[in-house]
Amino acid sequence: MELASYIDHTLLKPDAVASDIERLCAEAAEHSFASVCVNPCRVPLAAECLSGSGVAVCSVAAFPLGANSTESKLSEVVWCLDNGAIEVDVVMNIGEAKAGNWGYVEGELDRLAELTRSRRALLKVIIETCLLGRDEIVEAAKRVVAAKADFVKTSTGFAGGSATVEDVELLAEVVAGRCRVKASGGIKTRADAEAMISAGAARLGSSSGVAIVS
Repeated sequence: MELASYIDHTLLKPDAVASDIERLCAEAAEHSFASVCVNPCRVPLAAECLSGSGVAVCSVAAFPLGANSTESKLSEVVWCLDNGAIEVDVVMNIGEAKAGNWGYVEGELDRLAELTRSRRALLKVIIETCLLGRDEIVEAAKRVVAAKADFVKTSTGFAGGSATVEDVELLAEVVAGRCRVKASGGIKTRADAEAMISAGAARLGSSSGVAIVS
């Protein structure tokens, strides 16, 4: 198993400085990770550092709460794509999901997915599994599939919970190949990574990518 190709090498800490991003990108290029995942303001730097490397630039939108307006999310995605990202991980509106307002959730995801498709970019939807019950996880995954997003993603890592094998297995069962699953949060070792892949994850978000592949 070539673990590096599964990993989004991630640095989303608010206190990260330019030299941290440069180091992240150098590590990603050295190990041939799938992407680096950085905050929007760091997209231009990451794109410059990784030009010609084959490593994608991924960014985030409405991160980590998901409570922005739909228009704000769309604008943020456009900015990321205009500045060098080709993948965006956007946080679902968790409050609307908890309220059972699934029409709102799916309508927002429809617009985001239409935008990323038009730009030939990937959309990963973070549903924040640690804040949802089992039935809500199932419904959220169904809405991600209905919107034709590329991935459903477990976690931001900022809400007090991480990816679990059980949640990844559930998501993989629900989406049934109609989109892919990204596990993120708490994946620190090779054993963690292999367990998530065995459970059905096609991509892993981790700030411990070098340790995992080493």
